[in-house]
Amino acid sequence: MSWRTEYEAAMLARDNQEQANKEVYDAYTQLADRTAILGNRSSDRAEAAKGDAFDQTGSPLSGPADYPASNVRQNLLEAQRSRSELQARLTAVSAELDKLKLKSKTDMQRIHDLSREKTSLTLKLRDRDEELRGKAKLLTDVHDENLSLTIELNMAEAQNQRLQTENKELVDRWMAQKSQEADAMNTRSKFS
Repeated sequence: MSWRTEYEAAMLARDNQEQANKEVYDAYTQLADRTAILGNRSSDRAEAAKGDAFDQTGSPLSGPADYPASNVRQNLLEAQRSRSELQARLTAVSAELDKLKLKSKTDMQRIHDLSREKTSLTLKLRDRDEELRGKAKLLTDVHDENLSLTIELNMAEAQNQRLQTENKELVDRWMAQKSQEADAMNTRSKFS
């Protein structure tokens, strides 16, 4: 196994563990936020109730021991507020990222589908072009055959016309000959 595969497996395991404990983390964060807010309110009330406290000598009680606790509480409250804001931003950014990932996945699927459709249409177009070329050649062949048959028909009609004329002439000559023979026979029979 390569180091990348191990690294990816470790990152995946860490992500799965964090996702499994996410509810615990969120619950703890909310509890800490509430505690800090309540702690800040109670310290503000206590300081307001004390008013200006003085020691036995009459000097104000605002020593270093009181200031750091108040300052730490204030810093904790600001940190918790900042963390809540960052968490809200993180949630919004994560939601936007998920939407964009989904849109990207949908767009990739659409691109894949359109590419497949384009390939299919290209093949159909190529087949159609071949079919049209074949039909055009067939039409040219039919036209040539039709022209050849028309020429043959014209030649046959011309020959038919010539044969009819020749036949008519032969029939006319034969009829004339038979007429002459009949006339000759009639003439002979009158004198006999």
